[in-house]
Amino acid sequence: MMNIGQAAKDSGVTAKMIRYYESIDLIKASARSEAGYRTYTEADLHALRFIKRSRTLGFSLEQIRELLSLWHNSERASADVKSIALAHVAELNERIAELSAMRDTLSQLAGACQGDDRPDCPILRNLSLPGAPCCR
Repeated sequence: MMNIGQAAKDSGVTAKMIRYYESIDLIKASARSEAGYRTYTEADLHALRFIKRSRTLGFSLEQIRELLSLWHNSERASADVKSIALAHVAELNERIAELSAMRDTLSQLAGACQGDDRPDCPILRNLSLPGAPCCR
């Protein structure tokens, strides 16, 4: 058994986030010592590491909730897990495309800017245009 500080250190999840995950029932409420302190087991640490890795991969809390449920279900179908992963890949691809379009637009605007002492600025002009497309 370990306290929340040790669990945080060993899992890489802050104590604040551990308490938050408990408050939203992402993880089960910790056991308590006689003095009322939270205590954690190796199984709790394993779940926290699972959550940490899932967050690092960009899964949402709801996706992590589903993955945890599947992880704990020995009767699960791997197709269910794969479906969640592929849906996340599609979301990531969409975000990558949006970010690439933003980068390209900003690069074009910066390239059109003289960057000198004159007040004329194509970047500000573009930002102020009503209905101007954000990204190309």
